[in-house]
Amino acid sequence: MSRTFHALLSLALVAGVAACAAPVPEQQEILFIEPAPITHDPVSNKYE
Repeated sequence: MSRTFHALLSLALVAGVAACAAPVPEQQEILFIEPAPITHDPVSNKYE
């Protein structure tokens, strides 16, 4: 086999091992916030 093929194969192997050995990212905590209840202000019509 050619040297180029061996170089590409070894590079792919090293990249695969590096990808598998990467640390798992830490999970972030999900926080759900309930919205404030909607209230209607009293309306007065000064033209009536």
